[in-house]
Amino acid sequence: MIKAIFFDLDGTLLPLDEKEFTKIYFNLLKEKAKSLGYDEDKFIKCIIQTISLMYSNDGKKTNEEVFWDHFLNTFGQDKIIDKLEFDNFYKNEFLKTKICCKDNPLAKKIVTYCRKNFLYVVLSTNPIFPKIATETRMSFISLKDEDFDLVTTYENSYFTKPNPNYFIEILKRFKLNPDEVILFGNNELEDYECAKKCGIKTFLVGDYIIKDDRVKESIPHYKLEEIIKILDSLKKE
Repeated sequence: MIKAIFFDLDGTLLPLDEKEFTKIYFNLLKEKAKSLGYDEDKFIKCIIQTISLMYSNDGKKTNEEVFWDHFLNTFGQDKIIDKLEFDNFYKNEFLKTKICCKDNPLAKKIVTYCRKNFLYVVLSTNPIFPKIATETRMSFISLKDEDFDLVTTYENSYFTKPNPNYFIEILKRFKLNPDEVILFGNNELEDYECAKKCGIKTFLVGDYIIKDDRVKESIPHYKLEEIIKILDSLKKE
């Protein structure tokens, strides 16, 4: 019996080209860093390093703690005062990343359907962003935090995809068995392969499938408009 539906965000429910998004996002970060008096190149190098450290997080700290430990060790403990500035950045300047995102009127419909038909609905987006940044991206497709039982962010997560512990952590939180979960994602490694190692069945959906040479099998692709049909068929099994 399927009890929970997990969704990736970027490239799945939120149609976007990740390369274009990253380019715009980092340009906006550089502008913000300059306005706060940081050396732009050193700042971006530090951000890239913090992302790498979150990807290798061993679970002893939240991703948020990993991020800020490295950031403050790089720029000084007094720079914690700028945390509010970066929160404001994700509420304001970060909205400009919408230019590389497409509308998806199906997103709200799909999530609403899942909430009516399954016990839990989780937005299993890779938790390298703060909550406010994820909420901003969710707003591009008219979704809110309360639409989900859990939205993974750097504040509430100890691992990142493709570490299987990321999904194991969510399973434990809701006391779910892997065969009680369906995941919809767009990344062959971070969604499909990672979830497969945990025993979670995954459907790759949308127009922004991210392929990975490390994944050797041929994986079927589906359209977003097929999600409800897929779930209807699974309910009958």
